[in-house]
Amino acid sequence: MAVPISQMWTVASYVLRKRWSGQKRYPLVLMLEPLFRCNLACAGCGKIQYPGHILKKNLSPEECFHAIDECGAPMVSIPGGEPLMHPQIVEIVEGLVARKKYIYLCTNALLLKEKIGEFKPSKYLTFSVHLDGQREHHDFSVCREGGYDLAVEGIREAVKRGFRVTTNTTLFDGADANSVRAFFDEVMAMGVEGMVLSPGYSYEKAPDQNRFLGRARTRRLFRAILSNRKPNWKFNMSPLFLEFLMGKRQYRCTPWGAPAYNIFGWQKPCYLLQDGYAATFAELMETTRWEEYGTESGNPKCANCMVSCGYEPSAVNDTFGSLRGFASTIRSTLFDRHEDHGARDLLNEPYSGDVPPSPLVQIVNDSRKEFEETQV
Repeated sequence: MAVPISQMWTVASYVLRKRWSGQKRYPLVLMLEPLFRCNLACAGCGKIQYPGHILKKNLSPEECFHAIDECGAPMVSIPGGEPLMHPQIVEIVEGLVARKKYIYLCTNALLLKEKIGEFKPSKYLTFSVHLDGQREHHDFSVCREGGYDLAVEGIREAVKRGFRVTTNTTLFDGADANSVRAFFDEVMAMGVEGMVLSPGYSYEKAPDQNRFLGRARTRRLFRAILSNRKPNWKFNMSPLFLEFLMGKRQYRCTPWGAPAYNIFGWQKPCYLLQDGYAATFAELMETTRWEEYGTESGNPKCANCMVSCGYEPSAVNDTFGSLRGFASTIRSTLFDRHEDHGARDLLNEPYSGDVPPSPLVQIVNDSRKEFEETQV
């Protein structure tokens, strides 16, 4: 089991307390962005396209602590930008550990080997390393040759020093399921605790707008990848969310489940969309028109989204919200390899796109793929 029992118990008891109190909307993980500055410029990223004076700004440790104290979530994800470029990131992490928050420090790991000695291993701290596939495909995705090798060096050093380490993989249009499955074997051989997966989101500011998956293609891809699993594959995320990606479950988006805080304040309505900011967490929860978001709302910005920050909280709530959901989670985690002969056939199909195959990422210019069916 990739998620430690102590972490599962913390999250489960938190969710149950909220449900027993009658609270319908509550955060599970704080998306804490202490800076937007990065040492990569990935084609699919919509987080770093800001003027220089914005990229130079950082959240202070005190601002970070106030944010987590405000929302009270049991987990904190620290994306960016590149968090290891923050001059006070060690102080921020130590303050969150002291509050007994489970931290996922998201990093491209270019600086991890250099910075690792400044951190102390803790059950509360996980380095979540961005790897988008095998060597050449990851380097193509992040637009930097040699990025994969540096990331793997950082992973191996962190594992050797006793840190919790996961990988974080974003899949785009053009992904080859066979290559991704081979990548899973490579990752598990590095000694990581588990893997995290998500389809990419079509950020308005992303330099390349032609690489994002629609919902039908997302389900088809993840069905091929995640069916017929190998016993050694471990995923550090909700099993029910993975089934959602495979098309086996239907969930509504829970945008308040992963609220985002950055140098502008509390971002409305979620980590992915920027429809204004609130000064406090309470203001975010009270003034955001939640009914205007999610696929059911008809909002075109949400039409093709199946990203973890919106739907994994829904899956977690399903797990701890009923005995049926809990039993499904246990079964999926311990016993179900998701045998699927149809998915095996998908792995054997030749590439049928409009361009030659690229094992993980292919940037294409095809306006027909901009929007597709969203409900099937």
